[in-house]
Amino acid sequence: MNFDLSEEQQLIQDSVSRFINDNYSLEQREVLVKSKAGFSSEHWQQMAELGWLGLPFSEDQGGFGGNQVDTMIVMEQFGKGLVCEPYLSAIVLGGGALKYATNQQLAAEWLPSVIEGSKRLALAYAEVQSRFDLNDVATHARPEGDDYVVNGQKSMIQNGEGADAYVVSVRLSGSHADSTGIGLLLIPADADGLKANHFPTVDGLRATELEFKDVRVPMSQLLVSGDRGFQMLTKIAADGILALSAEAVGAMEMLYKDTVAYTQEREQFGHPLADFQALQHRMVDMFMEYEQCKSLLYRATLEIAEDNEDAARTVHALKYLIGKTAIFIGESAVQLHGGMGVTEELRVGHYFKRLLVLDAQFGNSDHHLQQFAA
Repeated sequence: MNFDLSEEQQLIQDSVSRFINDNYSLEQREVLVKSKAGFSSEHWQQMAELGWLGLPFSEDQGGFGGNQVDTMIVMEQFGKGLVCEPYLSAIVLGGGALKYATNQQLAAEWLPSVIEGSKRLALAYAEVQSRFDLNDVATHARPEGDDYVVNGQKSMIQNGEGADAYVVSVRLSGSHADSTGIGLLLIPADADGLKANHFPTVDGLRATELEFKDVRVPMSQLLVSGDRGFQMLTKIAADGILALSAEAVGAMEMLYKDTVAYTQEREQFGHPLADFQALQHRMVDMFMEYEQCKSLLYRATLEIAEDNEDAARTVHALKYLIGKTAIFIGESAVQLHGGMGVTEELRVGHYFKRLLVLDAQFGNSDHHLQQFAA
């Protein structure tokens, strides 16, 4: 496999890196996460103007013809800066539903606004009882005339606050755990009977819980029908796992680099901490684990982009390794920083909290180890 970036991809990486350096010091990020929206609308429009929001979409869809590799490049840099703009939720997940939709007319109505940054979507797939099973959908859509009547609840919708519409997985037929009979409906955020509860998450971002009570949605808002809904949801989830894994790799790189820099400056018994061999071994272990994750991320991303038949199994292996390594690197960084590692003034703790949240999204390491073995 060729891991070298093309000239265009290198330009994207450099552009995102400059954006992070200019706009994402820890102090600047703290101002954003404490704001009403939880991110900067100016940054979001800047990302749209730079073409980042259109990267994953084909030229026929109004995008720039990129794929999962281009998304990986962006998300890895975002992980280094702990970016709080909703790229994962609005573009990779919500936008991914439009990208893969069989209802091309509906997708064409929304994609220009999503790519230009004027409208945002959020994917609502998780439920209280479903845990990590995408096929466990109890939210029910009952046909009535030309509409669906939706009832149920959705949990932990990332960046749901401020979204213009939600892409909601609904049960069209069958029992709640069937892989068939699942559809994806595009439901406006201001629909009658839709109640939203917004709350902050431990990593400084925002999430939402939705409650549907007799919400009427035109059948024309169905992005994909029940016979293909689960397959499309699985593809969106795979793209999401690759994106958040890239973000995690970026965060882990900053953690081990910050730790090395700190141990070179902090003195104990008249010597920098970096002089002690036991600590050198720990930092080498951190670096090796990070490099393994990065290599597997490249492999999984290329396999998905090339539609390799073993891609799904590699994605399970990646998510397992990311979760296990994130905890090891995060704990090691906190330990080697001592008491400073858990203060709000140092970014080590902020990276670690973000990594813990990333591990829980789309299945934690234990879940994916079971899926890999199966």
